[in-house]
Amino acid sequence: MHLPPVPTTALTVGSLVGWVAVVLLAYTVRGRPFAMFLSVLLGIHVASSRSLAPLSGSLWPLFAYLQAVVFVHYAMLARPTLRGPLYRTLVSIPGSWFGAAVFLSVPWSVARGLGFHPWGAWIPFAVAVAGLVDSLWAAEDERDLFLDGATVPALRRHHVEGARDERPLRVLQITDPHLGPFMSVAGLHAICARAVARDPDLVLLTGDLLTMESQRDPAWLTAALAPLKSLPGRCYACLGNHDHEALDTVRAGLAAAGVTLLVDDLAVADTPAGAVEILGLDFVWRDRPRHLREVTQRFPRNAGVPRIAMLHDPGAFKHLPEGSAELVLSGHTHGGQLGLLRLGLKGTVVSALSKVPDHGPWALGRSRLYVHRGTGHYGFPLRIGVPAERSVLHVHGLWRG
Repeated sequence: MHLPPVPTTALTVGSLVGWVAVVLLAYTVRGRPFAMFLSVLLGIHVASSRSLAPLSGSLWPLFAYLQAVVFVHYAMLARPTLRGPLYRTLVSIPGSWFGAAVFLSVPWSVARGLGFHPWGAWIPFAVAVAGLVDSLWAAEDERDLFLDGATVPALRRHHVEGARDERPLRVLQITDPHLGPFMSVAGLHAICARAVARDPDLVLLTGDLLTMESQRDPAWLTAALAPLKSLPGRCYACLGNHDHEALDTVRAGLAAAGVTLLVDDLAVADTPAGAVEILGLDFVWRDRPRHLREVTQRFPRNAGVPRIAMLHDPGAFKHLPEGSAELVLSGHTHGGQLGLLRLGLKGTVVSALSKVPDHGPWALGRSRLYVHRGTGHYGFPLRIGVPAERSVLHVHGLWRG
């Protein structure tokens, strides 16, 4: 059967019109910086998708639909707000998936632009499908974390087995849920409800609760975190970088859920395993060594009482003075977000491009760091090879540290 040709000219013209329209809308409503950001982002998308369009064959109507929802998705960010499940299903999620797949296809697009015909143009789209699974679903598990007390001379991954406590501290960490296109109010509410059902000793929220879509109305975060109200005295939070974009909204949502927000402050939690100090460190962009030094000096250690520090960005862990806490809990990296964890390997984009701890247990000196892979994600539209995390940590050796 003869198939009609792919209307590449119409697809190209439509993409260019969509690009210009979205950038103009962003400039009119939100100003020059956001418009420039979208100009570059969508410019790359249009250039790459233009090269891929002829390969769509009989699926070109689907290609056109996905291209259209990419532009709709970014156009709606001119007035960001949380939208319902139908919009998320028809626009946000497919648009994010297609945008990620087209970005991953840039090497193939460049090769085609140079006159080559590379094999495997389907590979980025298959990878993006796998990433969609990692972005929408996460398994719940329980894992042991051993604080061995050894001195580690340089920052490195540090997964060890050790003596098990008869009653370890059970900590459930929620970090980087990023309430928005991939994390609905109902979705985060369900995660919190399951957290309560697992009956942890502590629930520690280590920042980045919102996206630009969820900053407007505190009622959304309040509703999402509502199940935590049934764990009074067990829930604590620190601030992440995105929380500073809507600080009043974050404060109101946490307070309504009965979560104690610690901003460069200390609290003592009474748990079934014993008393634990919880130190919440604020996110700062500059002069981190001075900031961390001043906060820890303000709260000297009490003999016999272990301390857990909440520090959103694990990149600041190396600046924390020695002995400040037996255990530091961080997020921020989304576990690296793009990596090889699904293949059983440790590497991620973060570890390849920086020295920032990306996921799991790390050590420096006698201090220990655990970097949670994140409850949600933000920025790059998909997780790929790095699934979200919903684990309960069984912390051993906290009272022997």
